[in-house]
Amino acid sequence: MLDLPAADLDAETAAYFQKCMEKLGFIPNVLAAYAHDLAKLKAFAAMYNDLMLAPSGLSKLEREMIAVVVSSANRCYYCLAAHGAAVRQLSGDPVLGELMVMNYRAARLPARHAAMLDFAWKLTETPHAVVDADRAALTAAGFSDRDIWDIVAVTGFFNMSNRIGIGTDMRPNAEYHAQAR
Repeated sequence: MLDLPAADLDAETAAYFQKCMEKLGFIPNVLAAYAHDLAKLKAFAAMYNDLMLAPSGLSKLEREMIAVVVSSANRCYYCLAAHGAAVRQLSGDPVLGELMVMNYRAARLPARHAAMLDFAWKLTETPHAVVDADRAALTAAGFSDRDIWDIVAVTGFFNMSNRIGIGTDMRPNAEYHAQAR
């Protein structure tokens, strides 16, 4: 991990970190890593919170599944540990969380989820090959145009996050490994 000194936290950021401590019992290392630059930390947190927590036609579990599949394609250790734990927790199924990390295709998912994750995988691995037929497959699986936008946005965000995590050797908090097992 890069050794960048943390900036002095303003009241808003200090309150956000305190909320993490109250809800999670720790500050996720991804937030600590961004703490050297409060403007980037706030932008990252705002985008993450909007994509992953705001109202959407996608459930929180579906968005976490996308995060894990993108991170699996990119082999991002941080996001696989953190978001694999979230899938385990949200689904109540530790096996599903592990399947998402290792090979989502082995999970025997409903057609809706398989279509969504196949699209996220393709957009990650071969974005230049995504065509209208790929979006039509999502529509056929029951996704609205807004849902497709959200699938694309979550996929894009985690591709960016994975590259930052990998490029800086970001390591997951140890707590993620024991969650929802």
